[in-house]
Amino acid sequence: MDRIEAMRVFCEVVDAGGFAAAATRMGLSTSAISRQVAQLEAHLNVRLLNRTTRKVSPTDAGQAYFDRCVQWLAEMDETEAVMAGEARRPSGRLRLSAPIAFSVHRLAPAFAAFLQRYPEVTLDVALSDNVADFIDEGLDLAIRIGRLGSENLVARRIDSARLMLAASPAYLAARGTPMHPEALADHDCFVYSYAASGSLWQFQGPGGESIAVRVSGAVRANNGILLAEMASCGRGIVQVPDFLVQPLLDSGRLVAVLTDWEPPPLAIHAVYPTRRHLSAKVQALVGFLTEWFAAR
Repeated sequence: MDRIEAMRVFCEVVDAGGFAAAATRMGLSTSAISRQVAQLEAHLNVRLLNRTTRKVSPTDAGQAYFDRCVQWLAEMDETEAVMAGEARRPSGRLRLSAPIAFSVHRLAPAFAAFLQRYPEVTLDVALSDNVADFIDEGLDLAIRIGRLGSENLVARRIDSARLMLAASPAYLAARGTPMHPEALADHDCFVYSYAASGSLWQFQGPGGESIAVRVSGAVRANNGILLAEMASCGRGIVQVPDFLVQPLLDSGRLVAVLTDWEPPPLAIHAVYPTRRHLSAKVQALVGFLTEWFAAR
């Protein structure tokens, strides 16, 4: 048994949450993965994993061994990299998840600039407005707006977004322009399914007063682009981030409403699993995005 390779396999099983997922990541058969872990357990004379038909998770001893292995393997890899003269140089495939509209409007130029700085990194980007699962989707990193998801994640704030209310000129001409948040109860309001507050829209007034209004309308969707486009067709009032609605405001297809009343801003974070040694490529991208948005 190659003990170092067996340790790497074991760590991959724990990180991936199962033998099949680890086998896919490492390009090995599931039986080979299982055999290496069994040999390692026999060598240590301790059970490292709890195995069920649905889930694989480390035992208490396995978790302690995993923590030590991750640290030791990372230090060994870094030492070898130093000897090769390439210590901590970002390289390889980086798999990440990011929101659709934010990626199109804000992340695309940032990603292009990042790849120009780090040509040895390749990005594999999965666009979704839902909170993606790190293990199921094999993610290294995720960009999340508002909701962070699991508490077992490290989150670094990279930007923020302002929420805006808007409607088409035709809708406002037909239904009137709301002058106070309470007036929204008499309007068709489009609700974003993944919003933490749901149909309860919150505002802070010019004098610092706070108010929450329960809204309703004919449309609820999990994509802000769809809601904004439907609003531009004269169907209702939408509340979406500034980066999404600004082009429609600039073209005149939408008009901002209740501009004196500010919804709470949305924090935008880069999140990744809690690990003592973070890969150079993830560190590089998180640092780059933080600098990129700070400069803008």
